[in-house]
Order: sequence, then C-alpha cells, then structure tokens
Amino acid sequence: MDGLLGDSVRKFVAAVGVILLAIFVGAQPGFSQGAPSSEAARKAELAAAWQAAGNAGTAGPADVPLIDRATLKLPTGDFFVPKAEGARVMRALGNTVHDTNFVGLVLGTRQNDRWLVVINYIKEGYIKDDAAKDWNADDLLKNLKEGVDESNKDRAARGFPEMEVIGWIEPPNYDAASHRLVWSVLGKDKGAPDDTRKDVNYNTYALGREGYFSLNLLSDSTRIATDKAAAHELLANLSYQSGKRYEDFSASTDRIAEYGLLFAVLLAFVLKFAKAIFIGAAVFGAGVMKFFRRKPRDDSAGGAA
Repeated sequence: MDGLLGDSVRKFVAAVGVILLAIFVGAQPGFSQGAPSSEAARKAELAAAWQAAGNAGTAGPADVPLIDRATLKLPTGDFFVPKAEGARVMRALGNTVHDTNFVGLVLGTRQNDRWLVVINYIKEGYIKDDAAKDWNADDLLKNLKEGVDESNKDRAARGFPEMEVIGWIEPPNYDAASHRLVWSVLGKDKGAPDDTRKDVNYNTYALGREGYFSLNLLSDSTRIATDKAAAHELLANLSYQSGKRYEDFSASTDRIAEYGLLFAVLLAFVLKFAKAIFIGAAVFGAGVMKFFRRKPRDDSAGGAA
C-alpha cells in the first residue's frame, strides 16, 4: 500500500507541475501562441522538471536523510524532491542554484498548500552566535538589496524578470537555546505596481557543528501568514546526527567560521532571491485534489481484492 500511495503522490506532484506551468504561461506575456522556440523550450523544460521531481521524490510521513548531517521528519502531506531533480525545478523556475550547497526541495501537497521550501547546507565551520543580539536590521536589509541587484544580472541574461527587495516581513530573530534563526523579506518583480502580489522568502536556519542548514520557504504576501507554519514545522523536525550538533563543537579540533551569524545570513542570500511561480492559486484545480484524495482509496481497495 505504501508503494501505491507513493505513486499517487508522485502523480499528484507531476499534475501540480502541469497546472503551475499552465498558470505561469498564462501570466507571462512572452508565453503566447506562436511564441519563439526558446520560450517554448523553456515551457517544455518546466513541465519535464516537475515530472522528474514527481518520479524521484519521497512522500511523508518519512525520515529523509539530509546528506550525512541530519534527518528531516517529513510530515504527512509534504513531498521531498532530491538534489538533482530539485535543482532542475529551481532552474526551470528562473532561480540560481548553488550545487555545492543545494540539498533538495519540500513541496506541500495538501489542498490549500501553495508553498515550496528550498533546503541548502552551508559547510563553513562552526558559526559563533554571540553577536546576534547586536546586529542592525537596516544594514542587513541594505546588503540583501545589493545582493538581489547583483543576482539580476544572471536572471536578465537568462531571460527572466529582474526582482527587487522591498522590506522586512520579519527582521532576524535568533533563538540561542535551539540555535535556530528566522527572518523574512518581501520582494516583487522589478518595476511591477505596488499593489501586485509580492513574493516572500521566509528563511529559517538550523546551526550545526560544521555549518548550517537553510530552509527557505517560498510563498507570497497573500499566503505567508498561513504558509510560514510549514517552515516552522520543518525547522523543528530537522535534527542533526550525534556528533554534528551545535553543542558537539570542540574548540581544540573544530574549524571556526571566519564570519559570525550576521554574515552567514548575507552569505546565504548573495546572488539569489528565490522565486516560485505559484500564482493563480485559486485555479490550482479541484480536480487535482479530488484525484489525490481518491486514488489511494482505490488502490487500497484493489490491493485488498
């Protein structure tokens, strides 16, 4: 039964990709009938990337190993896409992917889910957090804006819209007891009207002995109040292996990162502002959700027979 349920979820994710593609095509002026072959190829690649993600992923509930550092307890209704297929999806959506750091994606598959979480691991050594209480949110925001301006060169070269950071949704908040950090910024397509839907990068971090995991939830300004609960749940469900935890640090043997926690935030954001094409959520398709709910019961009945 588990295998059949996994097949159903994979089909669901593939169907989601097709719907996202249709929404994306409808929202972009360049994707019209008679569009240039390069745009048609981009559309086909997005569909193929989602299909591959659906075939390769793992449906929750499941314990998903995150490289050789940690385990993520994937909740029911979440779907993990591994590195190769996840990177393909991100590139097809117009994002820069750093292969050294990228670990995978988590996609919500519940009826109202329209979010995506990008998981990276940055192995830069033990990061001292003693200066976290002293950082300046205004200075950090300025640096984030400069990082996005730099990333726009790559986006423009690949034919994707440039983006801009507007301001904080949540300024950095560090929990020294759990060694977890949360912060979020608001962004939009450069030059878009102020009243348009705005993109959200909701960033969470889990510090470890040799570096840190970054779980970046992609949502929008109309949904983040609800969607951020998924980011907090995943952050709480990530546990480092014994010997890899922040408290396992040994001053006599371990390398200390050349920067503190504040710079780690900037480093994770430099040259990227991730964007998921999750627009037109209302037309996500009741038919897809009916298929997702019905299929496991049909398969189970068939298996029992």
